[in-house]
Amino acid sequence: MKDIFALKLYTRVARLGSFSAAARECNLSQSQASRIVAELEESLGTRLLSRTTRAVVPTEAGAEFLARMEPILDALDEAEQSIREGGELRGTLRLGMPSSMAIREVIPRLTPFAARHPKLNIQILLDDKRQDLVREAVDVAIRIGRLTDSRATARLIAKVTRVIIASPSYLGKAGTPTSPADLSQHRIIGGPATLVPNAWVFERDGKTETLELSPHVSTNDNEATVTAATAGMGITSTQQWACRRELRDGSLIRLLAEWRTRDIPVHAYFPAGRATRAAARALIDFLAAEFRSQQEADTEAG
Repeated sequence: MKDIFALKLYTRVARLGSFSAAARECNLSQSQASRIVAELEESLGTRLLSRTTRAVVPTEAGAEFLARMEPILDALDEAEQSIREGGELRGTLRLGMPSSMAIREVIPRLTPFAARHPKLNIQILLDDKRQDLVREAVDVAIRIGRLTDSRATARLIAKVTRVIIASPSYLGKAGTPTSPADLSQHRIIGGPATLVPNAWVFERDGKTETLELSPHVSTNDNEATVTAATAGMGITSTQQWACRRELRDGSLIRLLAEWRTRDIPVHAYFPAGRATRAAARALIDFLAAEFRSQQEADTEAG
């Protein structure tokens, strides 16, 4: 049987298209990674990777080997987990998500889970763009907004309240809107949450108002959106998770709270074509319970 580590290393080189990137993941030097894969190719009697100065790509034989080997490696991981006493998780769990959500909501909640599974190495990959789950070997990704990837298996784990916010300094100069229609007279900050459908839909007493507002300032990052609002640059629509701290300390004020806005769904995505790992399922179960508790607390607080 081929060395399992060599097989796992090969899959990462093939997916990342880089010996150096795969070596960093596996705590190896580039030369060590190259030697291990070369020895694997020699033992198989075929070239698995085509190497150029610009890229490393699987050969036809390498692509077929990759497609057959990845499910086997996943199954081996699952078999190991299934026989461990006490349900302790081991190995590496790769979790992908937007940076703002990770920093504000997920990482602060992970301590009990990590303490329960001390031999589990949790790797958190932060990217506000949607990640290629297969190429980056992400075991589970958390994404905010509507479903877009039909190839992945998705599980709804939370719904986040959308809020309209501005700073006291901005409202002191521009006035406070008392109805959705008033927003057209204000400076608008555009961010990721304002780019999705229904960003400016308001409901009250059976009445619905939909606004199309052009931003005066825009950014593709939630943290930057909240920072711009805190700095007094205008009004924005974002998820409550993204500005909970600022609402509590008074640096931002929620507007039009008597109007209902459309909740933002939060999904866990599991890569298509791969068995869902026990560690990924356990982490998502844990986070879903945490988010439910937070939602109940937010509802009670009004």
